Amino acid sequence: LRMIQKMGFAGYFLIVADFIRYAKEKGIPVGPGRGSGAGSLVAYCLGITEIDPLPSGLLFERFLNPERVSPPDIDIDFCIQGRDEVIKYVRNKYGADHVAQIITFGQMKARAVIRDVGRAMDMSYSEVDRIAKLIPNTLNITLKEAIKQEPKLQELDRNSPDVKKLLTLAQALEGLPRHASTHAAGVVISSTPLVDVVPLYKGQQNEIVTQYPMKDVEKIGLIKFDFLGLKTLTMIAEVVNRVNLSRREGLDIRQIPLDEPDTYSLLCSGDTSGVFQLEGSGMRDLVVRLLPERFEDVVALLALYRPGPLKSGMVDDFIKRKQGKVPIVYEVPQLQEILKETYGVIVYQEQVMKIATVLANFNLADADILRRAMGKKSVDEMAMQKKKFLDGAQRNKIPEKKAEKLFELMAKFAEYGFNKSHSAAYALIAYQTAYLKVHYPVEFMAALMSSEMGNADKILRYLGECREKSVEVLPPDINESRQDFTVVGSKIRFGLAAVKNVGWAAIQSIMAAREEKGEFISLPDFCAKVDLRKVNKRVIESLIKCGAFDGTGSSRARLLAGLEEAMEWSQNLERERSNPQIILFGSLRPSGKKTEPILPPVPDWPESQRLAFEKETLGFYLTGHPLTRYAATLKRLATTDTQRIREVADKQEVVIGGVVNTLKETNTKKGDRMAFVTLEDLSGVVEVIVFAELYKNSALLLKSEDPVFIKGRVDAGEDSLKVIAGEILPFDQAVGKLSTSIHLRIRSAGLGREDLVAIREIFQDCRGNCPVYLHLLLPEQGETVIALGDEWKLNSTDQLVRRVRDLLGYEAVSFQA
Repeated sequence: LRMIQKMGFAGYFLIVADFIRYAKEKGIPVGPGRGSGAGSLVAYCLGITEIDPLPSGLLFERFLNPERVSPPDIDIDFCIQGRDEVIKYVRNKYGADHVAQIITFGQMKARAVIRDVGRAMDMSYSEVDRIAKLIPNTLNITLKEAIKQEPKLQELDRNSPDVKKLLTLAQALEGLPRHASTHAAGVVISSTPLVDVVPLYKGQQNEIVTQYPMKDVEKIGLIKFDFLGLKTLTMIAEVVNRVNLSRREGLDIRQIPLDEPDTYSLLCSGDTSGVFQLEGSGMRDLVVRLLPERFEDVVALLALYRPGPLKSGMVDDFIKRKQGKVPIVYEVPQLQEILKETYGVIVYQEQVMKIATVLANFNLADADILRRAMGKKSVDEMAMQKKKFLDGAQRNKIPEKKAEKLFELMAKFAEYGFNKSHSAAYALIAYQTAYLKVHYPVEFMAALMSSEMGNADKILRYLGECREKSVEVLPPDINESRQDFTVVGSKIRFGLAAVKNVGWAAIQSIMAAREEKGEFISLPDFCAKVDLRKVNKRVIESLIKCGAFDGTGSSRARLLAGLEEAMEWSQNLERERSNPQIILFGSLRPSGKKTEPILPPVPDWPESQRLAFEKETLGFYLTGHPLTRYAATLKRLATTDTQRIREVADKQEVVIGGVVNTLKETNTKKGDRMAFVTLEDLSGVVEVIVFAELYKNSALLLKSEDPVFIKGRVDAGEDSLKVIAGEILPFDQAVGKLSTSIHLRIRSAGLGREDLVAIREIFQDCRGNCPVYLHLLLPEQGETVIALGDEWKLNSTDQLVRRVRDLLGYEAVSFQA
């Protein structure tokens, strides 16, 4: 408190505490903390954060100390839906002319500027894409540095006039603003009208925005507050609300135990889709390797999953120590108390600071200066700090050689060290989502899909997970569906907002009519009860096509055929009212000659038509899938699927099967046609690039509705994953071409005697005529391939695939020509 007052930041803390208090009073979910602010006990006591810094070992000085010249920076996560309401509260409290959001400029960075200039020069996509991908995937790398590092870029610069021009123009434009937008989080609050101190403009949503970006705003003395929107908070609140409404358990997410065994079992299994920060394939792989058993392990997970620790071997060292494969050795006994939670590895910046205070008598403010010096690698500053550290260690009777070794160790790990305060706060959200997923799977999946309503690819993936977990997802229903996905007993009912062409006004009208006038018993009854100005023909067509009227007992074909007559009947009925403004006509049932029209007796759609309409209105198939009858062949011949492909290494050869979802043709520089294809299987979609030579011979196949197998290589870019097609085969040809040899991939690590016995039994039970290649994955030596003799030949059957994958994982068996 004394430090906060001395530095003049008491008002800052009180302002933050005030708008967080408002949010909580209004039921707007607020995150437990973010960044180094979680290390402040004052912030915890004011209700700004929900992580107690004392038992967590978080340091206030990492957040604020007299040596830090910058103002405090408390980032706050709010539920996406409530964030604007909190900003509105701040605007009303301090005055609209005293509050503004902050501008941000998107820059032309190395890869992006290459693509932009290449497009302007009318170069072919494939050529520009190839050049852009030669730029090393290093954060904030410049084109000059990229050319210096990459010999192929140097060669192209020398030998190709077009590429030389491209690189010259791109370097001239690199770093310039590409576009202006409103910063996702930054808000300034001023004691005087902002128009007197900073130029302003109106953003795309009519919001008032500063024309100075964030750093410049701070330079002129304005205080910035960060209001971040986090949809996971909305999802957690939704799950808790649904559980408390349906089960009446009184669940309080802040009171859940942090040592619950089932939650850690879920994490260790890798079943982390939908779990905050742990959903990506790389992180999921790390979770399975690390096997978290306590909350501190989850905190460490989030700190370790970064390029530095992963590339330096630090993560491998941590895992080996945790699993007892490498002994934990402390250079001096005092380190044990500081490093025992991370198995002797320096993971956090706070640990560097504590080592300096315990071993070399630094105060925490000086320790923070040391941490920053190590992070910046300033030679002069490091020399000064090293002398100070060695002198302090000597006074504590630590031998000079050990002290020097410790300093070098600290300097090495400080380069990769992470802010524990931030990691602890986000680990809590990760743990909460995992806890909800394992204990309330139906409510969790419903809230998860609601949070991704606009992302058809993710919805499709989560629907696949629901199928795997035997959670039934019911189609949309005009009498039961609400805006979001909802829980109905042990099932999930599809949300109306996920249906294309059905907007919020239409949904409100449907729900209001249902509540005021009772359930809809037929299509004409529906048309008579809702406001047809909001629920128009296009909306009703989409609802029919996706199956939302199935509960009325009429087929989708009859409903669509009778729609115009039903709408005309209800409109005539409305015109007959004495007062056309009255909207309660649904309760007045017409009779006699005004009875409902009968739907025309047209034949049902074939399954292919029904599924095509579901795809059109939902973005995916719901009540079936064209690939269902090919499921066994897909499992047998595909080396991966569209969900697991995210775990496959860059440039690795794969075989995937599916149906073409979308196909977009484009011309190469030479005028040849190539295509971008979205391939869909039973678990999701993936983009496939088909270059001109291959497309010339496979265009008809890709434009047909028949399923295909595609052999190609993975192209894992900085923000997307694609497959570069090498061969495209129809299903009937693929069965013969792709199954002439069997490849078994076996990881020796963790393989026990029981596993070896099970493998031998599989060989005995599945003898056949296909040669077998054993890919042994050894921890130190890498991959060794062994061609087995004729006595080990196997049959490429579905039974073989199922048994091997059940025992060793999905990627353990594949087939090659």
